[in-house]
Amino acid sequence: SKQIYFLLIPTVILVGLFNYYPAVVGVYQSFFDWDGRGIHDFIGFGNYLEALGDPVLSHAFLVVLILVVTNIIKLSPAIIVAVALFRLKNARVKYWYRVMFVVPMIVPQMVYLLLWKFFYYPTGGINRLLAAMHLVDMSNPPAWLGDPQLILPSIIFLGFPWVGVVSVLILLAGLEAIPTSVFEAATIDGASSFRRFWNIEIPLIMSQIRLNMILMIIGTLRGYAMILILVGDGGGPGGAAMVPGLYMFKNGFSVARAGYACAVGLIIFFIILILTFISNKLARVEK
Repeated sequence: SKQIYFLLIPTVILVGLFNYYPAVVGVYQSFFDWDGRGIHDFIGFGNYLEALGDPVLSHAFLVVLILVVTNIIKLSPAIIVAVALFRLKNARVKYWYRVMFVVPMIVPQMVYLLLWKFFYYPTGGINRLLAAMHLVDMSNPPAWLGDPQLILPSIIFLGFPWVGVVSVLILLAGLEAIPTSVFEAATIDGASSFRRFWNIEIPLIMSQIRLNMILMIIGTLRGYAMILILVGDGGGPGGAAMVPGLYMFKNGFSVARAGYACAVGLIIFFIILILTFISNKLARVEK
C-alpha cells in the first residue's frame, strides 16, 4: 500500500509546481510595486488600498455582477432543454439529439467568439436581420460593440438561445439518475407535466443545478477572454464592458503593473469564495 503513495509523488509535485506555487507567488507579489521585470519595491497593503478606491475596478465589479445575475437567468433554457430531451420516448431520437448537442463542443471557442463578433459588425448578420424586419436603417446601423450603451446588452445576448452544452449534459445525467418508480408514482397520482417538472424533476436535480451555478459564477468572475476578443483590453468605449479579470490582465501585461494585477486577482479569488458560499446556501440540497 505504501507503493501507491510513491506513485502519487510525481502528481503531487507537478500540481504543486504548476497550480499552487504560482498562486502563492501571486499572493507574495501583491505586496510589491512590481512591473513584472525590474521594479520590485515592497509597499505592503498599498495595492489593496488602491484597489479599494479604484473607480475603474469598482465599475468592473458592477459589470461582472450584472453578468452573473443575467447568466443565472440564462441557465433556465438549459434546464428546459434537458427536461425536454429526458422526456423523449424514442431512444434513437434521444441519442441523435445528444450527438447534436455534443458536436458544437468541437468548435474552438475562438472561432465561436469571432463569429459573434462578425454578427455584431455594423454590416453584420444581426443588423441585416433587423434591417430585413425594418427595425434598423442600414445607412446608419447600430454599432453594437462600439456604443457604450449597447456593449453590455450585446455581451449578455451573445450565445442566444443560451443552451450550454455542458450544462445540458450535467442536468440530463441528473435526470436519468432519478428512479423510474418516482415517475410511475407521479403518473398514478395524476400529476400534470408542469407539476412533475416543478415538484419532482427540479428538486431532484438541484445538485446539478447548483453545480452549474457555481461553475457559471466562477467562470464569469474569472473570465475575460470573451470581452478581450470582442472589444480589446480597454473594455470597449469608455471601458463600458470592463470586468475585473480583464482589468487584471491589462494591468499585468499592458501597463506593467504586475503587483497591482496580483492584488486584483486575490480580491477576485475572495469574492468567488463568498459567492460560491452564497450559491450553496441558496441552492441547498435536502438529503
